[in-house]
Amino acid sequence: MISVVVISKDEASLDCTLADIASQTCSLTEPWEIVVVDASDGRLDHIRRRHETTVRWMPFQQPKEIRVSIPHQRNVGVREAIGEIIVFTDAGCRPGAGWLTCLVAPLRLEESVTAGVTLPTHGTRLYNRPQRQIGPPEYRTECPTTNLAFRREVFVTVGGFDERFAYGSDVDFCWRLNEAGYRIRNVPDAVVRHDYGTWRRQLRRSFVYGKARARLYRKHTARLRHVLRDDPMVVVYPLFLLGLPLTLIFPLYPALLLIPAWRNRSLRPTRVLVDHVCFGAGILAELIWR
Repeated sequence: MISVVVISKDEASLDCTLADIASQTCSLTEPWEIVVVDASDGRLDHIRRRHETTVRWMPFQQPKEIRVSIPHQRNVGVREAIGEIIVFTDAGCRPGAGWLTCLVAPLRLEESVTAGVTLPTHGTRLYNRPQRQIGPPEYRTECPTTNLAFRREVFVTVGGFDERFAYGSDVDFCWRLNEAGYRIRNVPDAVVRHDYGTWRRQLRRSFVYGKARARLYRKHTARLRHVLRDDPMVVVYPLFLLGLPLTLIFPLYPALLLIPAWRNRSLRPTRVLVDHVCFGAGILAELIWR
């Protein structure tokens, strides 16, 4: 069986996501189910009723001491799912044609983990950091749960999602997969489009992702040896922000941003730079005010 797991909290866009997923299940040869783990405390009941024939809805009571329950909901979703193949996408994602079939196809053969491509629904995604690869280009070192599938044995082996993370638990999950010897197969034909929200929401996301990145490296200290090679943003932008007082002596210091602006000239460079600076600010905030 294939279990598609979606977590949600107060996201009305979940309605379209569930309709898109259900429309793709007819192409599967295996039994399937759609599982929603919802922390909306009944506020999305109108969506639950609309999809009650195709979706198994699981209300989630968020612990009082937990502000962000993303990894908790992911763990509940996998543990309650019936399938041997687990597929994740997020509320607000719109799967493209053939997404589900393409994503699970390698899992029917020799692969244990697959990841598709997530694109913005419209405009440009501010949080535009490149997907890193390891070894052959058909494999990746990390991916978000907006477009991820794996065999249940993988989840059991690495112990699920680390509930100490508010954000970044999906990256931590992937890193632990790598450390356990699993490879994440890239499936470029499995495409979902995600609404990243307003510019302000994207900037906030960049900031909290920066904080999460600092926590990730605090946990996976061995990866710091290669951080400049594999993840230079983690070092470059925090150092740039720390060096801003130098502007009093060297007024052209901020002109250093022209280098990444030129490198991202095809990606609306001003917006990308603002995103990266917010990301760096998040790293500093986590390191200084932890």
